[in-house]
Amino acid sequence: MITAVDHVQLAAPPGSEDRLRAYYAGILQMAEIPKPPVLAARGGCWFQAGAVQLHLGVEQDFRPARKAHPGLRVSGIERYAARLQVHGAQVEWDENLPGHRRFYSQDPVGNRLEFLEPVTAV
Repeated sequence: MITAVDHVQLAAPPGSEDRLRAYYAGILQMAEIPKPPVLAARGGCWFQAGAVQLHLGVEQDFRPARKAHPGLRVSGIERYAARLQVHGAQVEWDENLPGHRRFYSQDPVGNRLEFLEPVTAV
């Protein structure tokens, strides 16, 4: 029986770790977590916010995920979108998921990310 998603891994091109750190740790405010030494030798970096982990692994023949994506639940979605825009990230709002506010954006290497927040009934 599956009980939870442990992490999501996205691919990244070689040498992109500094840009990924600036985005995931700096802009998204996720904490970088250490990779086990045997995996750290392969490059990439891992990030965590609460129970959510995103692993970014180096792929020599990298192509960004343009359709597949992690869905990241946030609070204060309007402020979150504004924060990304202030840092130069594009925000594409999508009103097609009932009961949620959501938008899509891309990380600095082109991977698609979905940010969503449930709408509470007033």
